[in-house]
Amino acid sequence: MLKTGKPLRLRRLSPAGDDRHLLIPLDHSVSDGPVAPPGQWEGLLRALVAGGADGIIVHKGRARTLTPDILKGCALVVHLSASTVCSADADAKVLVGDVEEAVALGADAVSVHVNIGSDTEGRQLADLGAVARSCDTWGMPLIAMVYPRGPRIDNPHDPALLAHIVNVAADLGADLVKTSVALPLDRMAEVVAHSPIPVLAAGGPPDGSDLIEYGTAVMTAGCRGLAVGRRIFSAPSPASLVSRLAAVVHGRAGEVVNDMSMSTETPYSTIVAGVA
Repeated sequence: MLKTGKPLRLRRLSPAGDDRHLLIPLDHSVSDGPVAPPGQWEGLLRALVAGGADGIIVHKGRARTLTPDILKGCALVVHLSASTVCSADADAKVLVGDVEEAVALGADAVSVHVNIGSDTEGRQLADLGAVARSCDTWGMPLIAMVYPRGPRIDNPHDPALLAHIVNVAADLGADLVKTSVALPLDRMAEVVAHSPIPVLAAGGPPDGSDLIEYGTAVMTAGCRGLAVGRRIFSAPSPASLVSRLAAVVHGRAGEVVNDMSMSTETPYSTIVAGVA
């Protein structure tokens, strides 16, 4: 018998039922600037869902604007932390929402960002622990977005460092962890082998190379999914790209969706390369 709603919500994070996840972060509008012009926002969301996205990640205010029918078969993750590129320290994430608000919005999960090695690492860890406690109270899955980022990090792609980071997420109460990838990519297997919770690979290849090859490599290494934002929402055909990535994540050929309706003339290229 279920004691909380968390198992039910975790199940909704993987509509295919295989405990694998293709999540599309769309929280960049706070950190970096607009994801899409207002007139294209709903079309983008429908393209992502049509392509086979398992979940989208947005801030609470954006979640309030969603048309309910858009998310049939697609989970809603509400992101609880933020900073902007205009800040004196863009790595200093702060909580801007709470689990109770996410419950009221109908969220299937919440996410919190922590930068290990930043000047405010201690406060961010305390925030993650507090949110984890609230998630247990409300039966809400917690995705920890934990990255090696800050003045104390020499190599953000070091497998040993990333193995440490995924354990930080697990030990403080996260159900899934999204993090950077090890290089070379096959060494991501070492990170996964040391993680007590499912690992989601963030973003795209740091060198900007083929996203499908990148996804195949990290899934082969044992990751349980991908969380890709910028490379998808700035693509000429988001639905088609999502469909191809969904086939990689869920291990099926799948029919590739063609949707050129979201083609944009202005790519949002100001977002930092390699960050979802």
